[in-house]
Amino acid sequence: MSERRPIPFRQVHLDFHTSPHIKDVGAEFDPEEFALMMERARVNSVNVFAKCHHGHLYYKTSRPERHPGLKPGLDLTGAQVEALHRHGIAAPIYISIQCDEYAANAHPDWVAREPDGRPVGAGPLSPGWQILDMSSPYQEYVAEQIQEVLDIYSPVDGIWFDMCWDQPSCSRYAIEGMLRSGLNPESPDDRAAYARNVARAYMRRFHAMVKASSPNALVFFNCRPFAYLPDEISCFEQIEIEALPTGGWGYLYFPKNVRFVRTFGKPYLGMTARFHKSWGDFGGLKPYAALEYETAQMVAHGARCCIGDQLHPRGALDQAVYDLIGCVYSRIEEREPWLEGAEAVTQIGVIHGPPLPAAQMSGVEEGLTRMLTQLKHQFDFVHPAGDWQRYELVILPDCVEVDARFALELEEYLATGGRVLASGSSGLSEDGSELILRSLGIRPHGTSPFSTTYIRLEPTISTGVPAMDHVMYERGMRVTPLEGTQTLARVVEPYFERSWSHFSSHRQTPPDAPSSYAAVTRRRGAAYIAYPIFSAFGKHGNAYMRLLVRNVLDLLLPRPLLKVDAPTSTEATVTIQPGRIIVHLLHYCPERRAADLDLVEDTVPIRDVPLSLKLDGPPSRVYVALGQDSLPFTYVDGYARVVVPEVRGHAMVVFELER
Repeated sequence: MSERRPIPFRQVHLDFHTSPHIKDVGAEFDPEEFALMMERARVNSVNVFAKCHHGHLYYKTSRPERHPGLKPGLDLTGAQVEALHRHGIAAPIYISIQCDEYAANAHPDWVAREPDGRPVGAGPLSPGWQILDMSSPYQEYVAEQIQEVLDIYSPVDGIWFDMCWDQPSCSRYAIEGMLRSGLNPESPDDRAAYARNVARAYMRRFHAMVKASSPNALVFFNCRPFAYLPDEISCFEQIEIEALPTGGWGYLYFPKNVRFVRTFGKPYLGMTARFHKSWGDFGGLKPYAALEYETAQMVAHGARCCIGDQLHPRGALDQAVYDLIGCVYSRIEEREPWLEGAEAVTQIGVIHGPPLPAAQMSGVEEGLTRMLTQLKHQFDFVHPAGDWQRYELVILPDCVEVDARFALELEEYLATGGRVLASGSSGLSEDGSELILRSLGIRPHGTSPFSTTYIRLEPTISTGVPAMDHVMYERGMRVTPLEGTQTLARVVEPYFERSWSHFSSHRQTPPDAPSSYAAVTRRRGAAYIAYPIFSAFGKHGNAYMRLLVRNVLDLLLPRPLLKVDAPTSTEATVTIQPGRIIVHLLHYCPERRAADLDLVEDTVPIRDVPLSLKLDGPPSRVYVALGQDSLPFTYVDGYARVVVPEVRGHAMVVFELER
């Protein structure tokens, strides 16, 4: 297919990691039935395999890596591509990169090495993957495989490269490469820097190979940290978020990361799977309600959908799997008129800093995503070098490093009417002794000596918060307000720091009396919370923390884009198409139904949900998508107000605009 297709909404990622000990590979493969089953399931793109993690190839080749159990004469990759194309279904081709058991066993010196010389990945008696070193001759080996695939199937719809993380290594090839680059192999930082340079170099190389062969092809590299996108975006034609909620990713991973990747101007999609647990869970099938939720969440954020499956070695698809996928994708297909070209509408930009060690991050982004989602605010994560000035409010959560240049940009943003909320060490020096962002209007006094303190709210931000001193389990900063800065909450310190030599009761020391230190301040358009409140909320879930932030945001952003009077379990997002705005309401409740496994089995409807959307003028009509009946609404003080009769899992409330 020579013309580049738009990114489809209904994709399947068809894993096919098949052991060389399986001897009947492809024995039951029927290309027409394969394509028909995909078509009946409303699938319009399938990632098919040329090479798997076992290092075997599934196409017609003279290379020795061809799977030894593949049915003689069968070009499985080509037959899948041809059959799918006959039915108008795209067929990007999958190639595994750093996992290749065949190459690792044939060339042990190509395996990445730990500093003590141990191979990276599974040991000789473990059933798992060995990890290849891309600074070894393996890179040329895999490049030859890629070129052969491109030569046979060009023009391809796309190439999907997997297992492409930065892999530090102390192999002789990596050590020689580091020395040539002036790096010290003894330094963990230098080993990491070299691994990143190697990864980015082969990504540029492989991307160029694909585009030279198939200029309209899609190219994607999986397993890259999203924080690297500012430097790597030129290697991607689309951005994919692999997020199997039951497979270890959880239900917060996608909504957290989609708010960052969608700011790069490239098509983006979410990937879940049909498995009860994670990849390769043969015989595992998740409930319909779970898959409906996961795909509804994707489209509610403006993303396309991909559902993972694994083809049986004999090449026959499971009918039950595609009955499930067909139910889910029929639902998506019906809604595509309200999804195609829809873009997210947001008010708040949350600064997404460079990657930090896990101990420093402490769930900042997770806690913030959970909190602002529960508050129904519309927000993106934005890189400090990105276009954050376009947002009405900017949040610097908990540990954002603000240098002199960034501080100057923030000061200019505030001077032109912007709003800023900072927390924790954001806007201060790391040790809390120096103020970097002057507009916060505080005098820092370093980190608190107390691991646990208390917060007493002033009436200005106490709405809905019980009147008491509320515990803060995380260590904060000591700050006092400068003249002209309003104290919105005060720190109440404990009698003493709990230790072996003096403690009181079972847990933290009780509060003593209000101190001179401020817990929350406001100076014109800038507010500051002296604690890492977002990571604290992610870790502890105290409802008062959410209410505190809600009340501060009400001061900074008194006219939010969206108001929804619904349970905190309700998710709300806003997208826009020419001539209309769509509010997505989702109400699904994952439950802990097994050890370390959250599941969605039931859809619990909520009814008569009041909703207000800020608009420049009254809409011409309001309705719930797929229905034709208009909903009564009022337009008061710049808000269109409506009551949604029912949200049964996912509802799309459409506001048609005057043209």
